[in-house]
Amino acid sequence: MPPLPHHPFLLLLPLPFLLPPPPSLAWAPPSPLLLLLLLTLAPPPLTCGGGGGPLSRCPQLCNCTLDLTGVDCGSLALSSPPSSPPPLPTQRYSLSHNRISELPDGYFHCSRELRWLDLSNNSLSWLPAGLFRSQSQLRFLDLSRNNLSLLPGTVFHPAGALGTLRLSHNPLLSELDPLLFRGLPELRSLDLSHCGLPALGVQALAGLEELESLRLEGNPWLCGCGIEPLVEWVRSHVQRCSADSDLFPAECRAPQEMEGVPVFSLTEESFQSCRFSLSLDDYLFIAFVGFLVSIASVATNFLLGITANCCHRWSKASEEEDI
Repeated sequence: MPPLPHHPFLLLLPLPFLLPPPPSLAWAPPSPLLLLLLLTLAPPPLTCGGGGGPLSRCPQLCNCTLDLTGVDCGSLALSSPPSSPPPLPTQRYSLSHNRISELPDGYFHCSRELRWLDLSNNSLSWLPAGLFRSQSQLRFLDLSRNNLSLLPGTVFHPAGALGTLRLSHNPLLSELDPLLFRGLPELRSLDLSHCGLPALGVQALAGLEELESLRLEGNPWLCGCGIEPLVEWVRSHVQRCSADSDLFPAECRAPQEMEGVPVFSLTEESFQSCRFSLSLDDYLFIAFVGFLVSIASVATNFLLGITANCCHRWSKASEEEDI
């Protein structure tokens, strides 16, 4: 038998485990003793407690302030976030300018003091619905310059103190859930510029009574009758919209005759024709009524023809009887 390797944990195992099994024996499940040993040696699950654990240290490769309130993990060419989440005292955290494509659900679960979070310039394509469930004190969130195409309708709801939200330069983001910004009563700055939005329903903006700045330029806006509610809402709710529109004008992309026209230069007269325009349902209803009328007309003419023919025969028969 070859000499046994020297390792202190091997002393806990019975001798049969240290011997190579005979080739004639069939596979057997591992001993409960071995399973117990493996569970004992496995690292404990990450909790939000202190005690010098990973949540009390600066993540590897990152730069941290001495009190761990500021953590910068940006520009490190990371393809995934650091294995150690932000330390417990972290208030400012940056993962910007990396190549991160996914954030695990619960990654910020213990970061309850987080107030400023920069996730910009990455490759994020989606966000877990519960990613910010512990960020009740978050004030600033930057998700710009990613590949976001879908945002869960409730992903921002726990961050009720959010004041600035940047979603710009996500060209695959072509639609927003109507409930996306609900529960953000303190939001003052919202950047949706340079996304793929052809339209934006006012339902998504309902409840943003404190909104002061709304950036919408760089989207492929469809300037039909459907954009009128957005234009009216912005003019009546956003205090700095006129200044933002002058500096960063949102322009129509379609229809062709409206291409390049600033969206917020459209006046009430621009939508005058919409007051009398017919929808597809209207056209279908008119066509259906016309079809019924035509059938009724044919049936009426048929009955009149039969009636006239009968009258003609009756009149001819009466004349013959008189003769």
